[in-house]
Amino acid sequence: MNRVRFVLPLLASLSMSLPLAAIAADPAAPPIATVNGVAIPAIYGDFVRQMRESRNVPADALSSEAVRDSLIASELLVQEALKMGLDKEPSVASALEFQKRELIGKAAIEHFARKNPISEDVLKAEYDKTKAKVGDQEYRVSHILVNTEKEANTLIAELKKPKAKFDALAKKSSKDTSAGNGGDLGWILPANLVPEFAQAMTAMKKGQTSIKPVQTQFGWHVIRLVDTRAVDFPSYDKLKGRIANQLQQQAIRRHVQELRATAKVE
Repeated sequence: MNRVRFVLPLLASLSMSLPLAAIAADPAAPPIATVNGVAIPAIYGDFVRQMRESRNVPADALSSEAVRDSLIASELLVQEALKMGLDKEPSVASALEFQKRELIGKAAIEHFARKNPISEDVLKAEYDKTKAKVGDQEYRVSHILVNTEKEANTLIAELKKPKAKFDALAKKSSKDTSAGNGGDLGWILPANLVPEFAQAMTAMKKGQTSIKPVQTQFGWHVIRLVDTRAVDFPSYDKLKGRIANQLQQQAIRRHVQELRATAKVE
């Protein structure tokens, strides 16, 4: 049996790859280093490690020595830039203000997410809904797509001839991108198809070719059901985290939309 590759959409614009709440600052922790009298707080090391981990850097780049060296180099450059007044340049000042506002906005998102967790009941209900939508069968199907019903009927008549080959007719007549594969769409779930196609396909028996054309928004289809097999849908525990992330991102989007609806934007 085939395992469904279940991919849930994420909001890239509201990515939380570096959760601020995951880092707890210890005010008593000694600085990582002191450079020309300026102490580098220990929490800076946590920030560097987390950012590097999110980028899948080599393990040696996460060592205490590597992180410390990086922060020292950074501090030296900052001190040099401040001496030259580079922080006062309009482009640098604007970039600093922009990054500050981005981080504050990120903190607001994380605060909202903590205060509005997705309950177990909601997660389970979403899992059940998705599983029901996917169904328990997937289908190996081929088709020939043409512009008119007359063309489709001609093909159906042609396929009734003893020596007619579906894949050869698909390569010759189909306007779909699957023509190069003889019309083969591979294994597919009904939920991923337009309703008219899915309804016709699921009503067919294995090895059967549609006895009449099927019309969709794309044109007229001649369908052949090659095979069926049971869907091995992932367990709730395997999908729970992805579902939670999806629902949380949806809640964040709604929250931002609500804020905008009450804001004065000119």
